[in-house]
Amino acid sequence: MLINQDFEVAQPVAKVWEFFGDIPRVASCLPGAKLTENLGDDKYGGEVAVRMGPVKLQFAGTAQITERDEAAKRIAVHAAGAEQRGRGQAAMDITALLSPAGRGTKVSVTQDLQLAGAAAQYGRGMISDVTAVLMRDFATNLASQIAAAERGETAVQAAAPAGGFAIGLRAMMMALSRVFRRFFLPYQAAN
Repeated sequence: MLINQDFEVAQPVAKVWEFFGDIPRVASCLPGAKLTENLGDDKYGGEVAVRMGPVKLQFAGTAQITERDEAAKRIAVHAAGAEQRGRGQAAMDITALLSPAGRGTKVSVTQDLQLAGAAAQYGRGMISDVTAVLMRDFATNLASQIAAAERGETAVQAAAPAGGFAIGLRAMMMALSRVFRRFFLPYQAAN
């Protein structure tokens, strides 16, 4: 499943690119993600925990930077893992491309996600909505981390876990909004 999302950070491209070079800090911005070890050669062991409705999925695996293009300001990561209770696997290729946007930076993220097992039982819409919520939280955390670095704070703070109720509620609201737009707006325009 291919998911494309963009967000903006109110910092210059050079600062955001520099931040993307510090993988532990970047990982700390993603709710529910935690690096557990540096395996060398731009490869890391880690865990991701996400709750989608009543199901909590905890994956353990690796993430490796497969491309870091300084000139194009593009970074690509391949991540793969297995659900810790043996209920499935996930693999994702993520590419982030930074470009100027006014006085800040636009971050365009492409995620190619493959799921098997329990997580694959959710529909594309639900997975896209949960991913959108996580990406918004990531963008907020990224901006906060860059601002903290500007203030001279060096400690990497762990990102809050990806909570089920809050993410589920926000994803449900996104789904309801889509339904509303799809069914009610054309009816309203016809009358």
